Amino acid sequence: MARVRFTHDFDYKPTPQSTIGYKAGMELTVKRECADQAVAAGKAHEITAISGKTDDGAE
Repeated sequence: MARVRFTHDFDYKPTPQSTIGYKAGMELTVKRECADQAVAAGKAHEITAISGKTDDGAE
């Protein structure tokens, strides 16, 4: 899994029968394959963890 911020609309096709649409400005955790495709297409940027912060918001 990877956390990304989409800079442009991006359609991810996990299977030939399905499509997941992500809108520009969305920031969320997606499958690594989706993140890699979106970054390679120039549609997203991977977000790295901020030191001192945890996923639950506690410091």
